[in-house]
Amino acid sequence: MDTISVNKFRDNLKSFVEQVVNQHMPIKVTRRAGEDFVVVGADDWEREQETLYVLQNSDLMKQIAASIGTHKKALGYKPTAEEVDEITGV
Repeated sequence: MDTISVNKFRDNLKSFVEQVVNQHMPIKVTRRAGEDFVVVGADDWEREQETLYVLQNSDLMKQIAASIGTHKKALGYKPTAEEVDEITGV
């Protein structure tokens, strides 16, 4: 994560916002007196929140672990060719 001063951020606001949105890389903005803050794109923020929700939900994590186990043993559900076509939109 890049770190810049609040003055540099303010002087180049449009450029930094474009960088955050297009490159999906947050920027840490430092201030002389006060707390630093992070600028992150809205889509990236929502994705992070969804990830945190899954990681904090023990039932979902158990389901994921069980799914990984069956996948490694090739015991999971195998869709038909028609189902694969429907899923992939082919």
